[in-house]
Amino acid sequence: MSQNEFQVSRRGVIAGGTIGVAATALPAEAAVPPIQERDAPPTMPVTLKVNGSTHRVDLDTRTTLLDALREHWKLTGTKKGCDHGQCGACTVLVDGRRINSCLSLAVMHDGDEITTIEGLGKPDDLHPMQAAFVTHVGYHCGYCTPGQVCSAVAVLDETKRGVPSHVQADITGKPQVTAAELRERMSGNICRCGAYSNIIEAMSDVAGAQA
Repeated sequence: MSQNEFQVSRRGVIAGGTIGVAATALPAEAAVPPIQERDAPPTMPVTLKVNGSTHRVDLDTRTTLLDALREHWKLTGTKKGCDHGQCGACTVLVDGRRINSCLSLAVMHDGDEITTIEGLGKPDDLHPMQAAFVTHVGYHCGYCTPGQVCSAVAVLDETKRGVPSHVQADITGKPQVTAAELRERMSGNICRCGAYSNIIEAMSDVAGAQA
């Protein structure tokens, strides 16, 4: 028998081995059932007041608030960035407080009031923070902007509720938030384009108008 009769290509060996494993790995009775025969995921009725309108929907209990807003309420202004709570692009307001909606299950917010970027203002009636972002060009690509704006609105509200000792106050007693304080409070919102100074200028502008 010649040597050429024993020459087998690498591809032939791999293909043959794969076929053999596939043929013996699962017996016929262990085949995966068709999708339509599998149990449906558990759902729960959830009622949310989103941007002033109350909605009730049955949701998979594993659905995040972010996915519920985007897929069921079609509010795609709230962005899915890292989906791990590290970038802040998904920031929304829940009962006036900012959260990363990608880290929170929708069923946890039954009865809560949710405000997204669409609920802050309209193109012909912008929220002061939205208008300030436009004036100071607090965006570049714009992907993080909805989360930045929602977070910025919440930051100024936070300073009204409780002013830390290192935040200065003017002679009227109203808090005068420093740029360093604003940067610290906004540190959870990442702008990959680097528009941080513009964002702080927009926030300072609104803070000054509110003082």
